[in-house]
Amino acid sequence: MTRLRSLIKEVLSTPPKKKDCNCGCGGCGKKAPALTESKTKSTISEGLQYHIDKKVPLHESVYRIGSEKHFALINEARALWGRELINVSEDDQAILETHLGNFGLYEGEEVPLDMPMVNEGKDKHSVLSAIERDIKRGYLQRFQVDEDEVYAAASKLGVRLEDGEADEILMLLDEPLSEAKKKAKSKKKDPPLNKPKRGGSKAYYVYVRDPKTKKIKKVSFGSGGLRAKIKNPKARKAFAARHNCKNKKDRTKAGYWSCNLPRYAEQLGLGSKMNTFW
Repeated sequence: MTRLRSLIKEVLSTPPKKKDCNCGCGGCGKKAPALTESKTKSTISEGLQYHIDKKVPLHESVYRIGSEKHFALINEARALWGRELINVSEDDQAILETHLGNFGLYEGEEVPLDMPMVNEGKDKHSVLSAIERDIKRGYLQRFQVDEDEVYAAASKLGVRLEDGEADEILMLLDEPLSEAKKKAKSKKKDPPLNKPKRGGSKAYYVYVRDPKTKKIKKVSFGSGGLRAKIKNPKARKAFAARHNCKNKKDRTKAGYWSCNLPRYAEQLGLGSKMNTFW
């Protein structure tokens, strides 16, 4: 009797052996093993990791909508979301609950499922107009527009760009920028003419327009010693005679400005204006 009780107790205390389902879960009835967060991070693709790090929603994909990488991104996110390894917004959840990223047969042709069809009434010019409108509104800077921006704009309009059309749009966008640079260069203000200033390679400099070439020329002239001489009547007279100032008429030459320096004494901080040359 005692032996029988021992056997019954042994049988009841030993749990029944579960049948192996060969799925790796340790027995059906539980979820398949999910990667831990640390391991998951190391297995996530570069594209999805970018979306997570930069907080970019999936519906604003960094890849061209409808491209292989875009579909791969959606499928990867759907797999992780289904296993509760990532959290997504309501908008992104709505995408993951569709069949986007999968393909089916329609009239013998493989077509993407739940992929908005291209609006045949719009083309690359519609994309160009949309980008220029965003630039005008301040949403974009013209110099920042690249191929990704072009494809993103096309995606929003439902336009499928052909090979090379993105480059054409970028070229068209660059034309106004080039024209603007040319206009800015042509509108560049000329420096003040015939107004001597301190500095330059010598004591003073002045900008003048050469009557022969019609171009602006910088003329450097004078030395530090002129400051002392300008206040000395005898020194001024000797300077004028030595340099033949009364015959210096060419404004494009340093001699003219050296001889006429007293006329600009006040604006150069050399004393009161003197309506004479040396």
